[in-house]
Amino acid sequence: MKKSIKLLIFGILGLLLIFMVIGIVSFYSASKTENQMPIEMVAFNNLTDEESALIPVSPKDSIVKQIPVNDDIKTSIDINYDKDQVYSVTFNNTKTDTNGNLVVFVGLDKKTVLGKGFTSK
Repeated sequence: MKKSIKLLIFGILGLLLIFMVIGIVSFYSASKTENQMPIEMVAFNNLTDEESALIPVSPKDSIVKQIPVNDDIKTSIDINYDKDQVYSVTFNNTKTDTNGNLVVFVGLDKKTVLGKGFTSK
């Protein structure tokens, strides 16, 4: 009888320990991803007042793509950037009479704004 009670207690303690470990790992990974700002917000925070005034609704109304760096993009980004891919954040509904939509180029680290430009009309 005593042996089965001990096994039951150890089983419950083991189960509690497993749940605690799962909780700690979940909390750690959730807090780690919360610190990462969305790419479109990194891009938006780097805009001038005039550029941000072009966005009629929300910075979330944008298209984020990972694209290869081509000659056109090289003219718009930091010359010291040595990777072959960037994220482009195209803000929808920002066309003007003279320019297409506003585009911000962000590095693969998802934190560094490399340059800005406009899509062709």
